[in-house]
This record gives sequence, C-alpha cells and structure tokens, in this order.
Amino acid sequence: MPTLTKPEARARRHRRVRGKVSGTAERPRLVVFRSNRGIEAQLVDDLEGRTLAAASWLHLKKSFKGNKTEQAAEVGKLLAANAKKADVERVVFDRGGYLYHGRVKALAESAREGGLKF
Repeated sequence: MPTLTKPEARARRHRRVRGKVSGTAERPRLVVFRSNRGIEAQLVDDLEGRTLAAASWLHLKKSFKGNKTEQAAEVGKLLAANAKKADVERVVFDRGGYLYHGRVKALAESAREGGLKF
C-alpha cells in the first residue's frame, strides 16, 4: 500500500469522522478549516444542508496583530458571538481531520469561553 501525502491522510481522517458526526438544527456541527494563512469555522445543520453561523480570519479587524494561534482564538470568539445571534449554544465539534492542538485547540477553547457547549 503506498504511503499517503499529508492532505490525503487528513481527508481520510475527515471522511472517517464525518461518518460518525452529524449536525442538526438544535445541535449543529462546528466545522474547522485551517489553511496556511488563516482559519475558518462554521456551524452547519447537515439535515437541511445550511450554514447557521460562520467566522473567518478575514472577518477580524484590520488592526488585529498576533500569531496564527491568537488569530484562531479570535475567530473562536467571533464564532461564539455569531452563534448567539443565531440562537445556538450546543454544538458537535468536527475538527476536520486536523489534530486537536495548536490553532484548532485555541479556536475550540475560545468558542467554549464565548458560550458554546461541546
């Protein structure tokens, strides 16, 4: 069996997790996407196929200065605020095949501090 590249291995992990994790209107799925430059997160109702709330590093203020981990923490706070506007407080966390450390962990912890429960 040939070895997988990093993106292929992440895609395989993500597919495996998606077989077990699904979001509903009452408890949407918190999806994380991490790129080299930034991080994005959204709350998805898989039954309807709708995004209920979203936050991205592109939505941060231009005056924001910090490393990518601090950027992810700010995105988590922004997502929690957007979730409150959409009347969502309980979510299912989908780390998207990424390991739960670094930027993904920072986003999750700041979303919890912002009021999301998962």
